[in-house]
Amino acid sequence: MIVVHHLNNSRSQRILWLLEELELPYEIKRYQRQASMLAPAELKKIHPLGKAPVIVDGERVVAESGAILEYLAERYDRNRLLTPLDKDEALECRYWLHYAEGSLMPLVVMRLIFSRMGKPPVPWLLRPIGAAFGNGVRKGFLDKQLATHRQFIEQHLTKQPWFAGQHLTLADIQMSFPIQGLSARGGLDDMPATQAWLDKISRRPAWQRAIQQGGELNLPD
Repeated sequence: MIVVHHLNNSRSQRILWLLEELELPYEIKRYQRQASMLAPAELKKIHPLGKAPVIVDGERVVAESGAILEYLAERYDRNRLLTPLDKDEALECRYWLHYAEGSLMPLVVMRLIFSRMGKPPVPWLLRPIGAAFGNGVRKGFLDKQLATHRQFIEQHLTKQPWFAGQHLTLADIQMSFPIQGLSARGGLDDMPATQAWLDKISRRPAWQRAIQQGGELNLPD
């Protein structure tokens, strides 16, 4: 039985979605974020970094979203439901699988951090300075960078229905979390094709089952 060490409001939701798409049995070990938004220390008993997602499959422990998705697909997606057969689509799938965490998520996370520099747990005397500094970084750098990425993603999804081509793949599962982050931190009004993609995945029965199992995502803006 695959065990998913699942942290609320985290990337581990993607793992549940893949497991539901593949109709694999699994067990969830649940963890709640602390007031600091960090994972609890118990996760370090599973993996030294103490972060989610982590899965345990027999004797094997696998961490990192992309590595987990690839491991599960290689071992269990025997009908290649989510793995492209076409070489070009396979390369496209691999690109978005790495782009999600390598290029997009660092910007999304940094925007969240700098937007909270005027809020607790920053000491109240420093909050005005923190807010001014955070707003300056966001407006002067992060928002401009994110605008470029938003345009890049939107243009890509106007050309094809899924990230790797004509079918749902691991790329879509990996991109779901950062797209939800963009939606929570600025909306998708200027990204109609991306909004349509997000609406489409949210209607999938496997997605809905994953939400029932893992809980709704409530990403801070």
